[in-house]
Amino acid sequence: MNWDDLRFFLAVAGAGSLSGAAQQLNVNTTTVLRRVASLEEDLGARLFERERTGYRLTPEGEKLMEALDPVDRRLSSLQRDFTASASAGTEGTVRVAAGEVVAAGIIAPALPAFREAHPGLDIELLTDPALAGASAAPRIASPLKDVDVAIRAARPTQGDMLMRKVGDLAFGLYAAPAYLEARGRPQGMGALSGHDLIGFPRSETPLGPVWWLSRAEKAAKTVFRSSSAAARAEAARAGVGLAALPCLMGDGDNRLARVFGPDVVGALELWLLTRNDLAQMGHVRVVMDFLVGQLKARRGELEGRGQVTELPMSAAKARQSETA
Repeated sequence: MNWDDLRFFLAVAGAGSLSGAAQQLNVNTTTVLRRVASLEEDLGARLFERERTGYRLTPEGEKLMEALDPVDRRLSSLQRDFTASASAGTEGTVRVAAGEVVAAGIIAPALPAFREAHPGLDIELLTDPALAGASAAPRIASPLKDVDVAIRAARPTQGDMLMRKVGDLAFGLYAAPAYLEARGRPQGMGALSGHDLIGFPRSETPLGPVWWLSRAEKAAKTVFRSSSAAARAEAARAGVGLAALPCLMGDGDNRLARVFGPDVVGALELWLLTRNDLAQMGHVRVVMDFLVGQLKARRGELEGRGQVTELPMSAAKARQSETA
């Protein structure tokens, strides 16, 4: 067996596609396919199932992944560990993975104060959904393979990690006031008939708001899907339809009005993860404390208890007269 083939297997397993693995390894997709096929031939086992949404591990692939996870995780962290050992105290660089909403809405605005307090400490922020997205059973090696700390939108279920719940990311249903003026404001899921929805990709894990929207689609038509909350919000502002958005993004935006709140649409848990050994390092601990502090300070907005943009009075009166 060519041991280098294992590197290609791990890349496909992590990226979920040949193209993603090829980009990561800086080769073409034909090379990736050939190396995976070579490994499968050597092992006498099929490692992946090709599906519409990408490459999924077979039971044999899962078994190989479980064997390789600890080795891959340890090797990928060697450079960071040596860099951290060479750094004194709380100086250095910490790589953080977080979803786009938390990264832009919580972390980035607080960086000036953080930099003033810790001028020798740099934060490198990654918003790749594969590193911070929701999953029913996330593979720990993936979100922490290339980062020191991750804020994930789901509770991890595997891995020897330090894990701490740091909040809930609440979601609501939002639309442009002009859309509600023209189409009416639904008072419940049963009133969604005749409305257009802006939803999540079909491949998203059915948790919280994703699950709720999949039920709402039985009553309304989904006309646009995106994994990007920013893209969904922009589509809603343009009047495309009703969008499920984090309340942190939708509340207070005068171009959007809340239709349903998190009590209806739901929320995703936010979990902070890091390796137990990294958590003992001073520079990583400083960043962890910073992240936890910011999420705690903004908890009301995260949970949808902040300022809410209401439907303009003229539209509200029109809806009341229609239902009277």
